[in-house]
Amino acid sequence: MSKYAILIYEDPAYYETMPPEGFGAVVDAHSVFTKQVVEHGGSITGGDALKPVTTATKIKAGAVTDGPFVESKEVLLGYYTVEARDLEHAIELAKLVPAGGGGVELRPIHYPSTGPL
Repeated sequence: MSKYAILIYEDPAYYETMPPEGFGAVVDAHSVFTKQVVEHGGSITGGDALKPVTTATKIKAGAVTDGPFVESKEVLLGYYTVEARDLEHAIELAKLVPAGGGGVELRPIHYPSTGPL
């Protein structure tokens, strides 16, 4: 099994205008996703939702500023780490992520002990 990060990019406005019951539906959809990963032969090894990008602190070349690293419509709002048999299996799992109109980015996890990137 290999480990992959599934990065969830969405438009924050999607959540800013959502009624409370809508957010409950999003939470339920992610609960369904976590069960589907196991049903599809994978496992979740971690993950979290992230606070809004307006709470970000950028550190670049030693300078610290408030706000996101880059301005964009869709921003990183959460992630999962999963174990999958191979890339095709990881893609199958990533397609199950509820992304609220946004999308996901799938990246293999690199272990420095295996050598350079």
